[in-house]
Amino acid sequence: MLFPVAVLVALAALPASVLGRQIPVLDGVIGGVKSSSVAKAKAPQQFSVAASTPTPGKLRVTENSGVCETTPGVYQASGYGDLTSNESVWFWFFAARNNPDTAPLITWFNGGPGSSSMIGLFQELGPCRINNASTGVDLNPTAWNEFANVLFIDQPIGVGFSYGSTTTGTSQAAASDVWKFLQIWFADSRFSKYATRNFGIWTESYGGHYGPTFAAYFLSQNTGIANGTVTGVPINLKVLGVGDGLTDPISQYPGYISYAGSNPYHALVSTSTITKANTAWTKSGGCKAQITSCNNGGSNSVCSSAQDYCNNNILSPLAGNWDVYYVPTANPDPYPADLTSYLTSSAVTSKIGSQSTWQETNDDVYDNFAATGDWMRSSKPALETVIKAGVRTVVYDGDADFILNFNGVEAMVDSLSTQFSSLYAQQSFANYTVNGESAGLYKNAGLFSYVRFFGAGHEVPAYQWGNIPRGAAALQMFTQIMSNTSLTPT
Repeated sequence: MLFPVAVLVALAALPASVLGRQIPVLDGVIGGVKSSSVAKAKAPQQFSVAASTPTPGKLRVTENSGVCETTPGVYQASGYGDLTSNESVWFWFFAARNNPDTAPLITWFNGGPGSSSMIGLFQELGPCRINNASTGVDLNPTAWNEFANVLFIDQPIGVGFSYGSTTTGTSQAAASDVWKFLQIWFADSRFSKYATRNFGIWTESYGGHYGPTFAAYFLSQNTGIANGTVTGVPINLKVLGVGDGLTDPISQYPGYISYAGSNPYHALVSTSTITKANTAWTKSGGCKAQITSCNNGGSNSVCSSAQDYCNNNILSPLAGNWDVYYVPTANPDPYPADLTSYLTSSAVTSKIGSQSTWQETNDDVYDNFAATGDWMRSSKPALETVIKAGVRTVVYDGDADFILNFNGVEAMVDSLSTQFSSLYAQQSFANYTVNGESAGLYKNAGLFSYVRFFGAGHEVPAYQWGNIPRGAAALQMFTQIMSNTSLTPT
């Protein structure tokens, strides 16, 4: 994890929690860039914290808090991995409800950049879901820990419950910190048994950058361990899953133009607005040219300016007055419910071991990334590296999502160059069914799969379609991929 003058006026009156979601809105622009951010990142910010003292290289853990996962006998743990005395990464781990001693391990990352993975935990795939009144949670029968041990991580530093110096501003730097955290996590006696399990990285939204970059970095670190140049525990990476992800802007930005005019629900804006956006894409010095310059060795300011221009002139204007995360609904859609009151209540925080005030999105982290132009730097080469290395990979998308719509995501997938690309191009979309009911369209090619889910917004596991229970289609996909099989209709 993002508008014509009349819409901007309406947006100005909306609370920040509505605008935040996974991608910040700055001065009415979805994914906008502060003018100061183009020149340089903000100075590090220090978070005020409670009395618990970080110990670099160690975990601080609260076990079995009773919050969220209430299935009898299912272990959970939450707390911090202290990278340094001033860099603490928040995690929340849930053992698998079934066969935890043999089940694989996955990590989940939400996007932003700068947004908390508690979004995924409490709105999407976690053991519980926030209720529509934001007053509490309900047990989630389609949680992904039905099948796997699931580790939610708030990153970079400063995001969600994580705290410390907010200096990270690139996906590559974030990858290094996540690797360091996992080394600390696996070194703890409570979690060392998971080090040899099949491991999956699952992520969404800006996870289109995070997932491929993290996975490629982990593979390179594993190689370093094998040849003696890196010290650590290898991570048994077997799966990469990317949902509604921003991976390759040059192939994905035209998707905003096509989706705004024609999608399964309704046009989002007028023909004249679409024409203006198309001109902004194609003209000399326009969005396409700026993204190209960014990825041909462009400086931070070139890439940051590309984000500023493209989101001002294409992404934001094409949203119209529809919720960018779920276009059937006028902006703002109250679903999924806001997490803030629940995750800042002392009834919760006193039990889980949190040491900082939770926030959905950290604007300073977002600004750091905007300053480096990381948004516009393609992570497609990293994705290709991961696929070529034999990591089973699935890319998925909800057809009701505008912010990272299936037109753009499918164009990115079609542009991949891997050992499976030729076979993928030869395939036709087939119905992906759940208990005989169509849930979407899919393709398989070797170890690569893609699926477009019907009726799903940006947070795919949060939605339901037809008679298929909420989250059931996403859980079926997840279980099949983590079982090392291609997508199969049921």
